Amino acid sequence: MIQLVQDTKDMFHDRIFLGKALRIACPVAMQGMLNTIVNLADTLMIGTLGETAIAAVGLANKVFFVFTLLVFGVVSGSGVLAAQYWGNQDVKNIRKVLGLALMIALGGASIFMVAGLVSPQGVMRIFTESEASISLGASYLVIAVLSYPFTAVTNVFVAMLRAVGQVKAPVVTSCMAIVTNIILNFLFIFPERTMTLFGLEFLMPGLGLGVVGAALATLAARILEVTVLLFATYYKKWPVAAKLSEMFGYSKGFVLQFFQTATPVILNEFMWGLGTTMYSLAYGRMGDEAVAAITIATTIQDIVVVLFQGLSAATAVILGNEMGAGKLKQAEKYATYFFIFQFLITAAGALLIIAGRWQVIGLYRITPEVAQNVSSLTLIFAAYMPAKMFNYVNVVGVLRSGGDTKMCLFLDTSGVWLIGVPLAFLGGLVWKLTICQVYALVMLEEVYKMALGYWRYRQKKWLRNLTAEL
Repeated sequence: MIQLVQDTKDMFHDRIFLGKALRIACPVAMQGMLNTIVNLADTLMIGTLGETAIAAVGLANKVFFVFTLLVFGVVSGSGVLAAQYWGNQDVKNIRKVLGLALMIALGGASIFMVAGLVSPQGVMRIFTESEASISLGASYLVIAVLSYPFTAVTNVFVAMLRAVGQVKAPVVTSCMAIVTNIILNFLFIFPERTMTLFGLEFLMPGLGLGVVGAALATLAARILEVTVLLFATYYKKWPVAAKLSEMFGYSKGFVLQFFQTATPVILNEFMWGLGTTMYSLAYGRMGDEAVAAITIATTIQDIVVVLFQGLSAATAVILGNEMGAGKLKQAEKYATYFFIFQFLITAAGALLIIAGRWQVIGLYRITPEVAQNVSSLTLIFAAYMPAKMFNYVNVVGVLRSGGDTKMCLFLDTSGVWLIGVPLAFLGGLVWKLTICQVYALVMLEEVYKMALGYWRYRQKKWLRNLTAEL
């Protein structure tokens, strides 16, 4: 306990560490927060169409969720290498990492896009038996999947830019995409209508396309985002502004190291995402009200989760830079600081969503039963936050930064598939529990991952200089 207090004092006095952490974590968290605001706005606007529309779009976006986790696996694994290469000032290999990551991410995007275009209703039937949700969700999905390749390119470049310390451009491009998305949502989702503002009536244009309009708005925003990001990258001539020829031509050692580091991360995110999607299969068979409640609750939870996405991103980049430069003792000290940061932000985040949950719930047009379930789900999430947020920083940040990706794969996949998924189906379909009880059971996976993950952290097998090994 005395050592923990001393470490906390040392952290707050270490201006170099605080400067690095905040310089990376804040823009990443801000970007995530902006995306959460868009999701909240989307859900609110779609919510005016009814609970079935919320459920349909929520389930259709589970496909996007699995896809983004696959892409996140690619960029997270490649980002580990890029961060260490940047610590060694090796721009040449960073550009090769960029090229390999783009090929894999675009390949994954193509698979998901073809599935959504060829059989959107078939994909929706995986998640729900409600014909109304299937029909609405399919009409949304068939357009939304066209945005996947643009999302893939954006995420790869964002990861590479973060690795070399350029974190502001992704935030600016996200802001532009978000504003575009919200404006187009208003124009595409709702029909032409009369609005009153400051006592004056005026006509608001609108196409009245419903969930199809929401999908079109998302597609347009993603195209704008990637266009602006690529323009900024090449105009500013940042280290990742690579020519096509610089993205290819890999040595055997480079390819081996890339896949040894990235493959477990890709499998990790994909298998974890597939597992959490299985939760949706269980929830989807508990009725549209259960799906609407979990969809809204997840949006509220994302308000604080983005803080830890920023913190884990900063952890991976900063520890990767230090280890790539051969400063293993410094990396170990910084890891301790990040866990202290995580604990402090967890306490603040839990209080935030507990105190503010009803203000957000009140924005939705939902039944009192759904509203009460959303409140209960939020309280359950807050109770599990210490375990869940430790896992964010430890798995995505600390362990991955040194290439301990196989252990990360084991932690996430065993937690989901051996604990979360069985309990979701047993609780929802066999024991006939409520959505809140099922969610509480599913979250037990986080406790298991925290215990095993802390043990692995203490072993220090993640403290490695990957550039020296190559």
